Amino acid sequence: MADFTALMASITTSGSGCSVTVTEDWLQGRTIYGGLSAALCLEAVARHASDLPPLRSAQLAFIGPATGHLTMQPTVLRRGKSTVFVGADLNGEDGLATRAVFCFGAARPSAVRHDAIVAPAVPEPDASPQFFRDIPGLNFVKNFDGRLAGGSFPFSKGPEPAMTLWLRHRDEKVIPSIVPLVALADAPPPASMVLFDTFGRISTMTWAIDMLTDRIETDNGWWLVRTAAENAGDGYSSQSITVWNSARRPIMVCRQNIAIFV
Repeated sequence: MADFTALMASITTSGSGCSVTVTEDWLQGRTIYGGLSAALCLEAVARHASDLPPLRSAQLAFIGPATGHLTMQPTVLRRGKSTVFVGADLNGEDGLATRAVFCFGAARPSAVRHDAIVAPAVPEPDASPQFFRDIPGLNFVKNFDGRLAGGSFPFSKGPEPAMTLWLRHRDEKVIPSIVPLVALADAPPPASMVLFDTFGRISTMTWAIDMLTDRIETDNGWWLVRTAAENAGDGYSSQSITVWNSARRPIMVCRQNIAIFV
């Protein structure tokens, strides 16, 4: 078993690419979960593209399973005066698994300022019940501490497919930064699973990320994450994800398209 910092440290570089072997404790079924795929792509980009400004957005497509020995190949697509676009492909033993495009942008003076993403009024982590349960096949959740601060548990047939969670890495060596935050933001199950009667298979198809700040900081490792399914039908669900830090400042907003097999 390897915790998050050990896993990142085990990445090797060769030429213009990187490689890593991921242990079973990071699997979701037969593949690593999407958040780790995205984090590996982003880490490979950081190692090979120099002088990158902060991450502003990302688009990821999860094309196939990623297992065993993985390779990450980043490519600088365009470097402008203030922005850099970088692509990254993650390949596993069965071929292309994840294709990512990252947009990095330097901050610049602006007269425009608007903040409308307000954190929900929820209890602190110590006053919220434990969230993650031991479910066969979902090995990766053991790497995270989660507390349900609002909404409903999966498989509860709750009134609204939404969950508000406090999340943090169990690895105490993790320092708040963009790569471990990306890995953490995809740790919760899809919000549509609140509507499930029993466990059923799911698969994230695409993930779009917008960063709201370049200050990736929080206290005691805790991040507040709200995920809500806005539509579900025909075997797919569209959902939103918002991440705040422990001070309830908005950090990240996301959209995901999920395939559901129930």
